[in-house]
Amino acid sequence: MGRLSPYFPKSHGRPRVDDRRVLSGIIFVNRNGLRWRYAPREYGPHKALYNRWKRCGGTGVFTRMMESLSAQKADPQTVMIDAT
Repeated sequence: MGRLSPYFPKSHGRPRVDDRRVLSGIIFVNRNGLRWRYAPREYGPHKALYNRWKRCGGTGVFTRMMESLSAQKADPQTVMIDAT
């Protein structure tokens, strides 16, 4: 999360929902193909998840996050297997 925190939008006076929790909720909904309203309550209000997903996706935040993470060198001990 330390490497991702510079990409999250800044607060504008209102307290923000926890970025880690919201990001986990967005990933959970997308990975499981759920509607936003069926997101578990532990991730926060479903409207907050959707709004953050829409706003960050539209401004390219997620793209910049993935590009940054993929540009860093991977651990040479890492082995990935695709089962398809």
